[in-house]
Amino acid sequence: MPLLDLQNVSFVNDGKAILRNVSFVVEAGDFISIVGPSGSGKSTLLRLCSHLISPTGGNIFYKGVNMNEYIPTDLRKSIAYCSQSPYLFGNNVKENLDFPFSVRKMPFNEGRVKELFSLFNIPFTFLTADVQNLSGGEKQRISLVRTLLFLPEVLLLDEITSALDAENTRMVENAVSSLNNEGITVLWITHDPEKSQKYANKIITVEAGKINSLEVLK
Repeated sequence: MPLLDLQNVSFVNDGKAILRNVSFVVEAGDFISIVGPSGSGKSTLLRLCSHLISPTGGNIFYKGVNMNEYIPTDLRKSIAYCSQSPYLFGNNVKENLDFPFSVRKMPFNEGRVKELFSLFNIPFTFLTADVQNLSGGEKQRISLVRTLLFLPEVLLLDEITSALDAENTRMVENAVSSLNNEGITVLWITHDPEKSQKYANKIITVEAGKINSLEVLK
């Protein structure tokens, strides 16, 4: 049974067809690169896969069950989405990192935060930093830490290194690759042709709201 199964999925917004009759399956352990021109529907596809929005046509199944039958907040503990332009709420970084613990009714785990800060080269003093003063790259890394405090089954990443320098990009890519090697299924959007093939076992090309090709690499 596929982990995710998209069957003739369409999404229309304000009368505009963003995605049309998209069908593919995601197997456990896949690392799928999603590529294609800007505006082709790639980000919408990931938001659908995380149930942040619902299809206007077709169905998405997670472990054989229609996504509409899941409680969205429960589903997002298993399918985590990290956007290109992350939203950090509240006043400081700690408020954002405390949220995943609070929704699970668990105490804040400072050790886990330190572990991820070290992994992504973030000084621990950032815990009290004002979110309004963070750079785009810092926000991306903090958002990724927030997403990974509790490891999901499926990790959806939308251009999450777009605001990072080369060193931090390599660091994030290596971390994501390691997570995939540990069994986490990854779908990520990238505009970098070399990066799209470096880690993935499949490449999906989206053009004008449709899947133009699905290439199996290994």
